Amino acid sequence: MKAPALAGMLEEIRWGLSRPQKQLPSKYFYDTRGSELFEAITELPEYYPTRTETSLLKTQVAGWVTEMAPASLVELGAGSARKTRILLAAMGHGISERADQRTNQRTNQRTYAPVDVAGDFLRATAESLRVEDPSLDVRPQVRDITWDLDFVDELPTPVLFALLGSTIGNFAGEAAGELLSNVRSAMRENDLFLVGADLRPGAGKSIERLEAAYNDAQGVTADFNLNMLRALNRDAGTDFDLTAFRHRAFYDEGEGRIEMHLVAETDQEVQVPGAGVVQIGEGESIRTELSCKYDRSVLTGLFEAASLGIVKWCTDEDGLYAMALVSPT
Repeated sequence: MKAPALAGMLEEIRWGLSRPQKQLPSKYFYDTRGSELFEAITELPEYYPTRTETSLLKTQVAGWVTEMAPASLVELGAGSARKTRILLAAMGHGISERADQRTNQRTNQRTYAPVDVAGDFLRATAESLRVEDPSLDVRPQVRDITWDLDFVDELPTPVLFALLGSTIGNFAGEAAGELLSNVRSAMRENDLFLVGADLRPGAGKSIERLEAAYNDAQGVTADFNLNMLRALNRDAGTDFDLTAFRHRAFYDEGEGRIEMHLVAETDQEVQVPGAGVVQIGEGESIRTELSCKYDRSVLTGLFEAASLGIVKWCTDEDGLYAMALVSPT
């Protein structure tokens, strides 16, 4: 790891472990192993978001994308891009239908710019897509999705931005607004932004069903949670004892969010390079993820604060999950 990146990582670790509620950034879940574990989570019977979002993409969103006919797709937090293939196919249909209205474009030309922090995993995904579809121009961007999206200026327009998997929920409070504003600043007049959002418990969705999605019976989510410590030990030189922490996830109804923690089962002393020893008491936890849940009014407020407005909206019949297509206002 390059020195500036390591210095930034260590500063985030030092800051997070010094808070009254210890915390670590969820982006450190996603090394190659963490990305693979998350893909396994999406296949679990308890984890409804991926299946539900995939269904909405096929039955509702694909039509929106064909109608828009974007030339480029920028996906934030792309992962394996499994669901993205639905959007890419819809792009191809839309571009073909409008070929006679455009110049300097082949009917099947599309550009895909996946953005993710897991470089090796992202590059493997990009290569797989190139093999599947040689006509697809794939431009992977290894970076944090909160960074400047300056590369968008070089993409063919119009551009569809996508934030799938309810990734927006990992950004609480001002951070969510900052992320949306960052995307808005990269958008041009005819660009659109597709956002997937996990909905709050309601008539068709119990708290028990929501919590089960983060506490699977096979323990894959627990492995995913603990893998963050493994990654930090390797990349940052910390010495967390993985056997001394247990996974805990619960829904905070007042805050409208799932919280995921690693709870110390004994008193801990963790060495953090540059910060010395950090004391973690028995029963004390490190919060590793927030996953905010939404309803339409909450999302509308977030979008409006970032100068974005909803142009299309859909949910599944059980009210588990929503997709919103938004435009600059």
